[in-house]
Amino acid sequence: MNALLFAGQGAQTVGMGRDLAEAYPECMALYTRANEILGYDLAKICWEGPESELVKSNHCQPAIFVTSAVCCRALQRERKTLAIQSTAGLSLGEWAALWLAEAVSFEEALRILEARGRFIQEACEERESAMLSVIGLEVTKLKAVAAAAGVEIANYNSPEQTVLSGARTGIQAAEKLVKEAGAKRAIMLNVAGAYHSSLMASAAQRLEAFIRDLPIRPPCLPVISNVTGQPHGTPDDIRRQMVLQVTSPVQWVACVQRLQQQGVMRYIECGPGRVLSGLVKRIHPEAELNNVQDCPSLTKTLADISAE
Repeated sequence: MNALLFAGQGAQTVGMGRDLAEAYPECMALYTRANEILGYDLAKICWEGPESELVKSNHCQPAIFVTSAVCCRALQRERKTLAIQSTAGLSLGEWAALWLAEAVSFEEALRILEARGRFIQEACEERESAMLSVIGLEVTKLKAVAAAAGVEIANYNSPEQTVLSGARTGIQAAEKLVKEAGAKRAIMLNVAGAYHSSLMASAAQRLEAFIRDLPIRPPCLPVISNVTGQPHGTPDDIRRQMVLQVTSPVQWVACVQRLQQQGVMRYIECGPGRVLSGLVKRIHPEAELNNVQDCPSLTKTLADISAE
């Protein structure tokens, strides 16, 4: 069984999606449509940068979404019979998963992610905050450190990697405490602020108002929720979960475990980078992993699928 995965913020890279857009007219059409909807040249930012513009959340989130959609469309163009049993995405990537499942249209998802990115960027600017990736410290000890430092767990990425989020002073204190508690590594992340924490409350409130009246439809295939690690339910449930997602920890380990329970053995990551593939390997070691981020990776993925 196959599942398609969609990456979150941090996967972006200048040049992403360009060769697929040049190879497939329907992929180029997605960038053209995005430019029209947004009122600026998103494709140029994706392909030429500068990186300082691409990393801004209000650019980065729609850019990763459109590029992920382009990668997915190229795969579907080449393998029309590919059976997709489930889908999931990390943070903003969950909106791409909802698009694949036809719960939201391309245009709706793009507008939501432009607004979501803007709201999050502005929330980051309200207070100096940071995130810390912790490797090799069991969750019970990490929870104790988080409580002592006054920070929160933002991402359960794999059994070995968990991310903390909070005020910069708290994260700096946590960095020292996790090392004392026996963590193998602690890495300060190059992000604008404390994603997936209570410091994003203003962004969540604004997103709730923004999506309140937007059409959301029942998904045509299971979409695993970051908040619960279970498939999304009704459109109203999707609205609630996607607002909660902004301030809640990403339960990526639970998401992959749920896919594994559904019988998924091949995970195809659509979009820039291979971050999710690496995390899946640590959660589901027997999984077959592929990605589509450019023409060469598409060719390899198609070859692997055909060899089954």
